[in-house]
Order: sequence, then C-alpha cells, then structure tokens
Amino acid sequence: MQQIAAVHIELFACLWHPDIAIAFVLQKKLYHAGHHRLEIFTFDKSKQYTMKFSTPIPVTELAERLGAELIGDQSLQATGINEIHQVQPGDITFVDVRKYFSKALNSAATIILVNEHAKCPEGKALLLCENPFEAYNQLVLSERPVQPMTAAISETAEIHPTAIIEPNVVIGHHVKIGARTFVQSNVTISEHTHIGAQVEIQSGSVIGSDAFYFKKTEAGYQPWRSGGRVIIEDRVRIGAGCTINKGVSGDTIIGEGTKLDCQVHIGHDVVIGKHCLFAAQVGIGGNTKVEDEVVLYGQVGIAQNLVIGQKAVILAKSGVSKNLEGEKAYFGYPAKEARMAYRELAALRHLPEFYSDYYSK
Repeated sequence: MQQIAAVHIELFACLWHPDIAIAFVLQKKLYHAGHHRLEIFTFDKSKQYTMKFSTPIPVTELAERLGAELIGDQSLQATGINEIHQVQPGDITFVDVRKYFSKALNSAATIILVNEHAKCPEGKALLLCENPFEAYNQLVLSERPVQPMTAAISETAEIHPTAIIEPNVVIGHHVKIGARTFVQSNVTISEHTHIGAQVEIQSGSVIGSDAFYFKKTEAGYQPWRSGGRVIIEDRVRIGAGCTINKGVSGDTIIGEGTKLDCQVHIGHDVVIGKHCLFAAQVGIGGNTKVEDEVVLYGQVGIAQNLVIGQKAVILAKSGVSKNLEGEKAYFGYPAKEARMAYRELAALRHLPEFYSDYYSK
C-alpha cells in the first residue's frame, strides 16, 4: 500500500487534477511492485522544417526511378525534398514555369526537377522529366506512402504510459505522444504527428489532416502530397473542434505553452511560437510564422506567408494581409495599429454632421 500511495502522490504532482490521476492509476495499472517512479518517455522535439528521407538517395537512382534524364553532377545524393521557397542543401525541388527557373537553379536545392533543358549550375543536378510536379508528388508518396488504418490506435504509435487516451480516439501510424498528455474522446491524430508532454487535446479536434494546397493545371486543381508532420510541443492546450494541417514538405509547429480555444484552424507549415493565446475561430493561412507570446482575439484571420511579430495583439474579427511588427495592438480589415483604426472610426461617425453642415450652407 505504501508503494501504491507513493505512485499516487507522484501522479498528483504530475497531472492537472487528482481525480484524473486516481482514475488513470486504477484503469492503466501503471505501478509495479518495488517501483515508485514513472518510466521516462524519450520524445524527440527537434524542429524539422523540411522533409528528410530515411536514407540518402543517389541522384542516379532517382533518375532511373522517375525515367528522367540526368544533367550535371552524377555523384550527388538527395537527403530531403521541399518547396522552392524553403529548400536546404541536399533537398530536391521542382520547377515547371519558365519565369521561376532562375530562382530554382540558384536556390539552395541540390537536385532540381525540370521540364526543359537548362544549363546546370556547378555542384547541382537537374532531372529532366515530362511533368516535374507529378515526379515531385511521386517522391513524396514513396517516402510517405498511404497506409490505411486497421485499428483505432496504430501498433506503430508510441504513447507514454502516463498519457490518458479517452475512447473513440484515432491515433495514426508513427505518432508519438509524450508524458501526462490528455487526449479527449473523438480526436483524430494523423500519422507522424509528434505530441509533447502535458498537452491537452479536447474533443473533436483533428491533428495532422492533409494540407489545403493545390497546383492549377489543365486538368484542374491537383493536390500537393502532404509529406510533412505536425509537432506539438510541451504544455500546449488545443480546444474542442480545432483543425491543424500537416506540413506540405516541412513541419507545422505549435510552440511550447501555447493555448488554442475551440474551432481554431492552423494551416500547413505554420510555425507558432511559445506561449501564444488564440481565441475561438481564429484561422491562420499556410506557411505563416507567428512569433512568441502573440495574442489573437476571436475570429482573427491571417493570410498565408506572413510573419506576426513577438507580443503582437490582434483584436477580434481583424483581417491580416501583411506582416505585422511585434509589441503593438492591431484592429480592423485590413488590420492596422488599433489606435489609428479607432481614430478613423471616430472620424467616420462625424461624417453625417460634416455633410449636413456642408449642404445646409
């Protein structure tokens, strides 16, 4: 009894609420005779902003696999794959529009999928193929193949023994869930998602859905394969009914201590800093960076590819269409500094008086 009591005390200190701790010990039977301490779960919180292959792939192998003509250095190896605007050395990217050729060839990418002959820069390789976009998607699919679920919780998922998983939760392949995390019923966590310690995910949220990201072609809108992940760091709270898209070729990251209210949507490849606070129905477009300690009031909408500075405060129903500096308050559509926005609204209220005086003369 002393051993069990010791475990109860330790769980009381670790979890948010003692009732949860008691129920969890009784249901999961985590204690073992002679052991008073909980097992430590090793969770890799490294931030990976680009999709990396499990092993480097020789460019000659890629050319054979894709049926492409190899131009340039034949000794190179690909270590990852990414979009043109965020590639790193060793990455594969693609270009199929003439005006972007120069940007792609001069980017950090090591291997570039192209659809027409071009002079290959030194130290790079070009793979000439009919449809670079389809080749790109094919490579992503080969690294992140579709694996249908055959059980609610995948056998490849790694769940810390102190995590609480309520009924009707779906946990995909290769998901990692850290210590003392609480996942409420009817949550879906898609493959390759990493969740840290002491995270709370409330009912009905979907973590790791595919990116809403398409390329317009003659055949219509074609989806980019989502090969990235969602990374949720320690002590994050995600309210009911939230949706967080995985990255296209990198990671969508929710920083430590950030709190999301209900029905918040986070787009693909968004990086949210530490200790942010988002009220209900906030929506953030893909590839936007929100720095530390940002506060977003209800129904704020933020466009894609933006940067919101540290400690910025954006008031309710504002629409953000450009980068915002930190440590300022913003309001309106398009969002501007709140003091200026309120002055403009105050001036508008006097317009009827102005016109009345003008036309009465």
